[in-house]
Order: sequence, then C-alpha cells, then structure tokens
Amino acid sequence: MSITNLRAFAHTQPKEVQRFLKFAVVGALGAVTDFGVLNLLVQLFALPLYLANTFSFLAALIQNFLFNRYWTYPETRGNTAGKQLLQFALVSVIGLAINQAVLLNVHALLEPYWQTIVSMDWSYTVSYNFAKVTATGIVLFWNFLANRYWTYKDVDN
Repeated sequence: MSITNLRAFAHTQPKEVQRFLKFAVVGALGAVTDFGVLNLLVQLFALPLYLANTFSFLAALIQNFLFNRYWTYPETRGNTAGKQLLQFALVSVIGLAINQAVLLNVHALLEPYWQTIVSMDWSYTVSYNFAKVTATGIVLFWNFLANRYWTYKDVDN
C-alpha cells in the first residue's frame, strides 16, 4: 500500500485509523505486561521459554481484552462480555500460535549470532527478547484485523 493510499484511507476512514491507534496503544501496554511477565518467569523462576511465553501472553490477553472492550471499542459494551471474551480469546490463541512459532524460530536462529556480539550470559536474554519483539509486531496485525472484523464486527466504520 502506497503512502497516497494510506493518506486516502486515513482521510476516508478516520474512525478506523483512530481505532487502530487505540488498539496499538493497548497492544503496547500489553507488550509491557507480556515482556515483563516473560522475563520474570524466565529469569527469576527459570521456566522454559515456551511455557513462560504462554503465561505472559495470557496475562497480556486479559489486560488487552479489558482495555479494548472499554476504551478502543466502547460502543460494544452493550454486547455480552462472555461472547466477546470467547471470540477475543480464540483470536488470541491463534495469535499465540503465531507468536510461539515466530518467537521460537527467530530465537533459535539468532541466539548463536548474539553469542558473538554480547557476552554468553546475555546472549540468551537478548535473543529471546529480540525474537519476542519480532513476534509481537507480526501478531499485532493479525489480532487487530481478526478482532475488528469478527469480535467487534458490529462497530460502525
């Protein structure tokens, strides 16, 4: 999509742009939770990366659902929260699968590289955090589009 197309979309769909920006802010806050819990579980409790990533992702999921329901899409509060949570959770579980695949593969690919740049003590931490940033960026678009057009489909453009 070209810059001209993006400008045209922003001009014709300002509510969607605003929703995406709110969704991204909520996602950024969720990323802080996700990264914080991930690093806490890996570094303090020595949980395996895949397990720590699952717990951290779930903590961010709950936080993101609440913020999106009450801030990004406040017009949907009249809908059943349970149904929305179920849809949001299903989208997020697919997002978690994508997140896990990207995280574990990018980490495995990059850890040997990081060992040549930073000390051995830090290469694992740097590698999985870099991989987590990559995974989070990719999943952001899946989560927004799937939630916008399924979980919050009844919201006007």
